Amino acid sequence: MKQSKLSDDNIDSKKVGSVECLGITFENDEARRLYFIELLREKLKDPVFRAIEGFPIGKDEAILEISDPPYYTACPNPWLGELVKSHAVNLSNKNVEPLAYDVSEGKRDPLYEHYSYHTKVPHKAVARYIEHYTNPGDVVLDAFCGSGMTGLAAKWLAEQPLENGGGERQVILNDLSTYAAFIAKNYSRKTSLSDITTIVDRVSERFEWMYKTRDDKGILRDINYTVWSDVFSCPQCGNEIVFFNEFVDPETGKVIDEGKCPSCSKVSHKNELDDIFLTEWDDTLKKEVQIKKQLPVLIVYFIGKRQFEKKPDDYDFDLLKKIRDYKYETPVPTIELRDGDNTSQPIKSHGIRYSHQFFTKRNLISINELFKELSNLDNNRWLFEILGCFRVWTKRSIFLTTAWKMGGTGAFKPSSSGILYVPSISGERNVIKSFHERVRKALKFNDEQPKSKLPAFVSNGSTSDLSFIQDNSIDYIFIDPPFGGNIMYSELNLVFEPWLGLITNENKEAICNKTQNKDLDYYNNAMFRCFSELYRVLKAGKWMSVEFHNSKNSIWNSIQDSLSRAGFVVADVRVLDKKQGTFKQYTSSGAVKQDLVITAYKPSAEFTANFKLKSGSVEGVWTFIENHLLSLPITSKRGSSLEAIAERQKYLLFDRMVSFHIRNGISVPISAPEFYSELGTRFIEIDAQYFLPEQASIYSKERNIAGDVTQLSIFVNDEATAIRWCRELLERSPKQIKDIQPEFLKSMSWLKSEKNVELYDILNENFIKYDGIDEVPSQIHSYISTNFKDMRGLDKNDPKLKAKAKDRWYVPDPNKAVDLEKVRTRSLLKEFEIYKSEKRKIKQPRAEALRAGFNAAWEAQDFQTILDISAKIPPTVLQEDEKLLMFYDNALTLTTAEEDEW
Repeated sequence: MKQSKLSDDNIDSKKVGSVECLGITFENDEARRLYFIELLREKLKDPVFRAIEGFPIGKDEAILEISDPPYYTACPNPWLGELVKSHAVNLSNKNVEPLAYDVSEGKRDPLYEHYSYHTKVPHKAVARYIEHYTNPGDVVLDAFCGSGMTGLAAKWLAEQPLENGGGERQVILNDLSTYAAFIAKNYSRKTSLSDITTIVDRVSERFEWMYKTRDDKGILRDINYTVWSDVFSCPQCGNEIVFFNEFVDPETGKVIDEGKCPSCSKVSHKNELDDIFLTEWDDTLKKEVQIKKQLPVLIVYFIGKRQFEKKPDDYDFDLLKKIRDYKYETPVPTIELRDGDNTSQPIKSHGIRYSHQFFTKRNLISINELFKELSNLDNNRWLFEILGCFRVWTKRSIFLTTAWKMGGTGAFKPSSSGILYVPSISGERNVIKSFHERVRKALKFNDEQPKSKLPAFVSNGSTSDLSFIQDNSIDYIFIDPPFGGNIMYSELNLVFEPWLGLITNENKEAICNKTQNKDLDYYNNAMFRCFSELYRVLKAGKWMSVEFHNSKNSIWNSIQDSLSRAGFVVADVRVLDKKQGTFKQYTSSGAVKQDLVITAYKPSAEFTANFKLKSGSVEGVWTFIENHLLSLPITSKRGSSLEAIAERQKYLLFDRMVSFHIRNGISVPISAPEFYSELGTRFIEIDAQYFLPEQASIYSKERNIAGDVTQLSIFVNDEATAIRWCRELLERSPKQIKDIQPEFLKSMSWLKSEKNVELYDILNENFIKYDGIDEVPSQIHSYISTNFKDMRGLDKNDPKLKAKAKDRWYVPDPNKAVDLEKVRTRSLLKEFEIYKSEKRKIKQPRAEALRAGFNAAWEAQDFQTILDISAKIPPTVLQEDEKLLMFYDNALTLTTAEEDEW
């Protein structure tokens, strides 16, 4: 395959010799950039170009300042079409099954860990998908690229081939977020870090006085960090309460639930205290602001390499006053926080209404000076590194009081990902020393970055408008899109983006956000529009992998629905285990532990043409099923056993067939019973799975070798089967919800006619969660003592056993099960009462509530209520549920008989 050379990664763009980019030869890389910058400058004058969906908010000069065209534009990238054309000669014909095993890759990798972002997939995990689904030279698209791990994965794969050999892939990265696209660009290309250390030293000489304190002998020492505490007032006497002093156990460092007022000794919970807000002059805003009162309570400083600590004294408070009166030499970038689901917390708790208020005045001065001095460098890699420190430089940085008391060096935790939370005890790092360390790590990161002759092309815009990419031009897509209300990216990035001079255009952001009036329907339609664009650009017969992480069934169903409506056909769902949990996963027993990866394909052109000839006929149904079976994995191993494949079950085959017909505007010419009856005559059934003849031979051979097949448990398509599924799982192994959720979603395909019930509600109404207080229940004790050697022989009240058992759900013993059933029935009947008062049709009733209500009405001989409710619900709900149909038929018979007697 012959293709035009683009440009090697470079370190010094001015000294490198001639380069070729998109068929044009330049004297050096700087000449290449200047040429394309002028083209981009002209492009920005076009109002049609600026009207592209997701175009960032900011001035042309800000876009041009950080762009590196054609490889990266801080706006939609107009050169993506030319890039795709240059690879058009690469007629990739790799035909593969879905990746039929779970992927597990840890986050402990220096390249991965160098930069934090709200969500990241380990690049080594992504590399496995790229290698499986593509050939060298193929074009890979990640349209929700975040920090750009797909680009890094492709570069890493070229140097570190896995099972099937490496080779270069051309990657296109896109994200709505200006900050994410900027990170992705810097992860994708090596750039020079020369002169940074010299400039940092110069800034340090001028501003190191701000990070000095006096030791017990009066000698000036370098501050490592300062701890700040919120200050409240006592609800009884009105005097001040310093949170750190009264709510931190002086022996253990543990934050306690209640503190004592030092003035009147009243004991109060934190939420009973009154906030204290101060009116201060803000030199950035040039006006007075109301800000939460905070005081420094601890200073940790160096003597040589040893750390010491002290309480702030007069010298320290005088220094802070001097810093407070300091006037900035250049304006500080800032933006007012818009109303949002995340931004409300810092506004309410600390009065933080502008992005610069997340920083202390001392740190803001240092950052602003570094920004001013480093902006004269030839490239903006320095800005990438500065922004990478913001999570530890802001007031969101968490001081871990227990770790501090234990004497370790890890007493700091960066701001929690996914939220804009400002803690009551925060840490203020020495920016100058911290950035020195950051530069040292950046140099190492530069050395370890894999080289590439095919640098990624990065675009900043909405996935719902990829108009610069031609139809049927992408060989493979890997995406990790937003999932409902998990993370409010545009709100979180307001801390970073003012320093880029560009703000994310959140109007079309695909999230659920109450403040922006973006509900589940909005999210579903937004994802449908994005998936439709991805379907358009993906080549026929090719694959897309969608990473999923959300604990709500409704979001899972929404993703499945929008994928199907866009034209994709789901072929497989697998686990992606990142090994190390996030902050939310560690602190919440309800957080999902593992991600899922949905594998879907765009039907081949040959199949589409063949299907059109038979569409609307029964033969068209079986044409689809035959093609679909060809696209599914034949075998999947879990350990030494074969694992049954959910997509080969009759229920999911029927569901995929129906979805495909509906998406194409074709009526389904066969009923479910007819489909299930004929499926067994046309295809070979083994272990409740269906195969083509040649596939059946392969499966049988593998089955004979494995000897054991891990059967899929109950197929979850309504609340009743969901309860049975959970019971079967929990009888084998009591688990926390974070371990239950991924497997539950893989087994789920909820009937569209039935109301979706969340997993937590199913567990809460039918099972018991051990709270860690009383002795460990025998069901959990038996499981843990059998499966964990270090837990054997422990008493049911042993603290180690209780800690291991805490938050696990288990099947109750029969006596407690009766009580649970009574509570559940009461809840269901309450919902049934709502149905009785409803005057309109009920589109998605809860079948369990109908069963409970019909049963209660039957016992009360209230047959008319059964008939009335039956008239309000979709006929399919009645017809496909034997219990409901039995109640209805008998009620109808009895009421008819009564009328006859009359």
